[in-house]
Amino acid sequence: MRLYHSSSVVVERPDLDHSRKYLDFGRGFYLTSILEQAQRYGERFKRRGKDAWLNIYEFSCDETEWNIFRFEAYDKTWLDFISKCRAGEDESKYDLVVGGIANDRVILTLDRYLTGEISLQNATDIYYESETADLIDDGVADLHCRSDKYLAAEVWAEYTEKTRSEN
Repeated sequence: MRLYHSSSVVVERPDLDHSRKYLDFGRGFYLTSILEQAQRYGERFKRRGKDAWLNIYEFSCDETEWNIFRFEAYDKTWLDFISKCRAGEDESKYDLVVGGIANDRVILTLDRYLTGEISLQNATDIYYESETADLIDDGVADLHCRSDKYLAAEVWAEYTEKTRSEN
């Protein structure tokens, strides 16, 4: 399996020494199998005036020898896991965690859930029932604007307007 890691430096092999705590899946080496995602992430380094390197790895393993956890959806299990990891309270012993991270498209909703401002049901409804989220999922929104934070704000604004009109 081909995996990608964008960085401001060449990374010859996965390196946990430079990994930060308090990330979505805890301390680890983050990879994607989606080339376009890795390329977009690399653009963040360029916008900051840094070099951008797309590191490519060929990965194969016998999955029966690894402790792997897979998230199939943005659901309560995913939210709880990310909440613990971001708070530095993750004590899981997984070798590999597979699933979506809370990028800027979902981070605004996640932050509001984590602070108790909205419920789990509201958090999942905001994302899954949003017209803007549908555009994001279809890739259309990325073609029309350059900021994921703008998209997250649009999802939240749509939700706020929807709930205001229902009351």
